[in-house]
Amino acid sequence: MAADVLLVADDDLNDALFLERALRRAGSCFRMVHVASGDELIDYVQGRGAYTDRVLHPLPKIVLLDLKMPRKDGFAVLSWRKELPFGYRLPVVVFSSSSLQQDIDRAYSLGANSYVVKPTAPDRLGSMVAALHEWWGNFNETIELNPA
Repeated sequence: MAADVLLVADDDLNDALFLERALRRAGSCFRMVHVASGDELIDYVQGRGAYTDRVLHPLPKIVLLDLKMPRKDGFAVLSWRKELPFGYRLPVVVFSSSSLQQDIDRAYSLGANSYVVKPTAPDRLGSMVAALHEWWGNFNETIELNPA
């Protein structure tokens, strides 16, 4: 059986690489797919452009979403998700360096399922990844996404 996709939208390649390394170290059940913008995340979820083949690019089980990205930021992605017929079924964890209460409030008001401030210490990142794997991979039950 193919690993569930963890779709990570983050314009900082270093953050994505550290996250991918932490996922491997934790033996995570997820296969991380990285996109660098909100526009690319939308293309992936909608199966457009380079992501039309659903065998190669299955719908994600969960999305980690950075807020501060150029062009279409994380808030715009959360707003877009609310417009999808199946959008409420796609779990989104905001994964941001911002700890501003206004960003946290806004993300939740737009339907974020969780909000995590990016850990800066490697051991904290490892703990976060282990918790992500345990909760979203092992305990949380999701429903089948059906974009049709």
